[in-house]
Amino acid sequence: MPIRLIDVFLPEAHADLVDSALEDREIMGVWRETPSEGLVHVQVLVETIHAEGVLDDLERCLAGVKDYRIVIMPVVASIPRPEPPKEQEKEEEEKHHERPSLRISREELYAQIQGMVQLTPIYMVLVILSAIVAAIGLMRDSPAVVIAAMVIAPMLGPNMGLSLSAALADWPLGVRALRTAVVGIVTALLFSLLAGRVIGVNMSAVEFSSRTQASLGDVALALASGIAGALAFTTSAATWLVGVMVAVALLPPLVTCGMLLGRGHWTPASGALLLFLTNVICVNLAAVGTFVAQGIRPRTWWEASKARRATRIALAIWGAMLVLLVILILLWQRFRAGP
Repeated sequence: MPIRLIDVFLPEAHADLVDSALEDREIMGVWRETPSEGLVHVQVLVETIHAEGVLDDLERCLAGVKDYRIVIMPVVASIPRPEPPKEQEKEEEEKHHERPSLRISREELYAQIQGMVQLTPIYMVLVILSAIVAAIGLMRDSPAVVIAAMVIAPMLGPNMGLSLSAALADWPLGVRALRTAVVGIVTALLFSLLAGRVIGVNMSAVEFSSRTQASLGDVALALASGIAGALAFTTSAATWLVGVMVAVALLPPLVTCGMLLGRGHWTPASGALLLFLTNVICVNLAAVGTFVAQGIRPRTWWEASKARRATRIALAIWGAMLVLLVILILLWQRFRAGP
């Protein structure tokens, strides 16, 4: 079972507040030491599914304390091995507590995604490198090279950050995520426009033609990929992310669109743009829904109320955009089919 080690550093005079916070919680062990005069270090070993509840209680009890710090660390292994709860203990827990979700804590998820929405030089370099790899793969008609561009996937993080900001009603996070995503999209589009102008396009390549048309099947694929991506983040299953990056594939259709626009091929470029928009809209819609289903919400009730309104608005906006997108895809398919 996944385990977390929670380190609490606080003034010695308030050490009893930690005991109050842990009183009714399922914990595996507590250790206490005094590293220096006036400072207490408490270590709490807890199953990951109970970590968020413990953190919420600690934060609530220590709200009036100055100079405290809580650090959460994943535990690779613990000896002796933790024993799974017995059936009787499970039944008792379900009677008295809400069944915990098999996910990491809100704070861990936030810290993980927050680092992926920063507009940094590294992010910009990754966007350009991914666009270069995608353009080469499209021109050479090489699926392996295009997949390499998918795996780099610098824009997956900002989209997940945008969805998390709706689930938590965290507008500063949403603004940072949106800014980073828009800058990445514009950068990749401008680069691919230049690439299309300079090196041209290979219209006979399967990798090109397959990204110039969107269908309802692509909608289903993007929705499934968005759910898988959100689950990968909330369960900290990093091994899933490579598959999610390949399935989502935000950059190749965008690069295809830019290269085609660079050569003046407007009709196929519009198909590539529809495919890119399909991936973006469906990933965000699926991710917001998954975060809500996983119980990702703020700690306090007034923030949770704001978050519920924010998620309803976000789901309505993304849902309306998806309906409009489906209509556009059907009209575009009819236009391509001709009279």
